[in-house]
This record gives sequence, C-alpha cells and structure tokens, in this order.
Amino acid sequence: MKLLESADSEVIATLEKALAGEKLSLKEVTLLLESRELKLITLAADELRSRQVGDLVTFVIDTNINYTNACVSACKFCAFYRAPGSSEAYTLSVEEILEKIARAVKLGATQVLLQGGLNPELSIEYYEEVLQRVRERFPQVQRHFFSPSEIVHIARVEGLSIREVLSRLKEAGLQSMPGGGAEILSDRIRREVSPNKISWREWREVMLVAHELGIPTTATMVFGLGESNEDRARHLLRLREMQEATHGFTAFIPWSFKPGNTALAAKQRMYEAGGIDYLTVVAVARLVLGESFRNIQASWLTQGERMAQLALCSGANDFGGTMIEENVVKATGYETRYLPPERIVALIKQISRPAAQRDTLYNILRRFQ
Repeated sequence: MKLLESADSEVIATLEKALAGEKLSLKEVTLLLESRELKLITLAADELRSRQVGDLVTFVIDTNINYTNACVSACKFCAFYRAPGSSEAYTLSVEEILEKIARAVKLGATQVLLQGGLNPELSIEYYEEVLQRVRERFPQVQRHFFSPSEIVHIARVEGLSIREVLSRLKEAGLQSMPGGGAEILSDRIRREVSPNKISWREWREVMLVAHELGIPTTATMVFGLGESNEDRARHLLRLREMQEATHGFTAFIPWSFKPGNTALAAKQRMYEAGGIDYLTVVAVARLVLGESFRNIQASWLTQGERMAQLALCSGANDFGGTMIEENVVKATGYETRYLPPERIVALIKQISRPAAQRDTLYNILRRFQ
C-alpha cells in the first residue's frame, strides 16, 4: 500500500503497538497527536473499535437542563455564566425543572443531564430536593446530575468533604454524573482559562470518590484552549490511569472549544481546533483508551452531523444524545437544536452501521433494523 510506504515508521510502529493491545507512552501518544498521518491513524482506530465493541452505534434520548447560570467561577471560555446578582442571572425552581423534564419525557427521554453554574446562594438542600422530587415523579428517568466543579463548590459552601456531599446526594437520588469541567487536565492551562475553577487533581478526586461510592460517570475533554499536543496526551493518560483504578467511567466524550461570545474569543480564533484536530483526538483516544474505555462518543452537537459520522469511522461507537434542550453551547452563538431519534438512526444507517437506542449505562433498549 502506498499509504504505508510513505508513512512515518515511528507512527506505524506506534499504531502496531496499540493494535496489539499494548499501552502507549506519553511520547507515543504525543507523536500520534502531532502526526499528519490522519488516514492511517483513523484506519487503525476504526479497526480497534471494530474489535473491541463491534459495529453497533448507540445513542440516548436525553435532555440537558441548566438549573442556574449564576456562577462565581467566571471561566474565560464560558459564554453561559452570569455573575451572581446580575439582572441576567437565573435559578430554576424545582417546579420549573420538573416541567422541563416532563416535556422531555413526552419525547421519550430516559436520561436527564442536570448541571449549572457555581451559585453561592444555593444550599445542599436545594440539590437534595431536586433529586428527591425528580426521583418521586420520574423514577424511570436516569438522574445524571452535577459535574465535579459543582460537587467541590457545594462542599466549600457547606463546609463538607467531597465524600460527604456525594454520599448525601446519592442518598437523595443521584444515579450517575457527567464528566464536565475536565476541559484539559493540566493546571497550567486551567490557570490561564479558568483560574477560579477546580484543579485537575480536584476533578480527579471527585471522580474517584464517586466511583468508590458506586456512582458511574463519564469523562470529557474540551480542546482548542491553547494547550499543546503533549497536554492533550497527558489528559488521555490521566483518564486511563483513573479508569484502570476504578473502572467507573462509562464513556469518553471529546469536543472542540467554541469561542463565540467568550472572553477568549479574539485570542482563540487564531488557532481554533478544526475537523482534522477533532478526528485525530477521537482516533487517538480509541488507541489510548480502548482497552479501558469501551465507549467513545461522537459530538454531533459541537461538531455537526457529518463530522460525527466521520468520527464513527475513526474510533467512536456512540452518537451521543438527542439533546432536547441545551443552553451552554448555544450561548456561544453556535447553532444547536434537538436531533430526533429518527434523524440519528438515518445518519447512522448512511454509514452502513446498525443503530440502537441505549440508556445512560449503555444497556440496549431498542434496536433499529
């Protein structure tokens, strides 16, 4: 093959190592992320995906409710937050949250992702009441609530430990957690773009404690924040290390930063991550995480439908969710919308792959012939 004849020998050796099930080092992962051998890397990742999880592409019917935009973190990459006390700041009542969930359930939602800003005016009792009321009214819906940043914030406000907060929330009805707030697991990058947010070690602590308590979570990565390829590689390896310790992550979800309406907009537009960046990250994630993370999600919401299809041919095996509601990405000016299940199934069938609806924990609910 001409592709192999012209390819970098180090890249070929690294891909062969990954396909043999061997762990890649920081240097090797960085090499792949920096490589221009996109065709070869995505082919290898797709082969590994086929071996590890087969051809089935899954998706979930879900909604993403943001209960408050009041936030003390003031991250430079966020267009959604408003300072507490601002005329544009809001906090949903429990009844308003229940109404939003009711509308989503009518559309078949089995998962509600609930997360928001770090609002100093909310006590832990607010979060507990939300969980209890949702559990009572919608017991069939997975309560996929609160990111690590929110957990640390609640702990600080209440003077509690992370374990105490998670234990109380689990008792109130917390079933699983999203992996938001990871961005890039590098304190150098975090100091530049979100100096008031939790450190990467605090993010890790929340996840490890959650897993110990039997609360499964996802893991995420937002790239294009000015990080290096070595930073991206270290992020993946840190996730791999955590997963090998707890096996509590259900999926890995990467997407590129959208700079619109953010404090970083002018700076980041100079090197905003593009499609090649995205496909490279997805493919390398499969090669690095495949033995520990069974599921890698394509982000149609931030990358578009066609790019999501390409991601499914580059190592991803999950199409994500329908996103009946979404506000954070929308705040950047990037067009977001609800993607009906029938549209997702059609997009999956266009790449000649079988489709299935799943729940939050990747149990198959319905197969589409």
